[in-house]
Amino acid sequence: MTKTLFAKIADGEIPAEIVYEDDRVVAFKDIQPQAPIHFLVIPRKPIASLATADQKDTELLGHCLSICASVAQQEGLTESGYRVVTNIGEDGGQTVPHLHFHILGGRSLQWPPG
Repeated sequence: MTKTLFAKIADGEIPAEIVYEDDRVVAFKDIQPQAPIHFLVIPRKPIASLATADQKDTELLGHCLSICASVAQQEGLTESGYRVVTNIGEDGGQTVPHLHFHILGGRSLQWPPG
């Protein structure tokens, strides 16, 4: 199986502006931000998307969401608010087959999204 771009970032093979990392997840700034603050939280474990995660990934998924909240707070988004999004499959807008959570903030976000 070929490593995804995100797996290479998690392994330090491709540079990224890391805002948080531990033994299970990495959070880094998106290189094509869609909001003034836009970062990604990815598990180090190569899970293609939320649709392919299974029961044994439950704790890891909870950790990912906890880190989303922690980094949002670190980035000053808690008071004004932010959005957490994961895209699944082509129609969902997923372009990298590695589970990732987008955290967007720093401006008023509209609904529905594009």
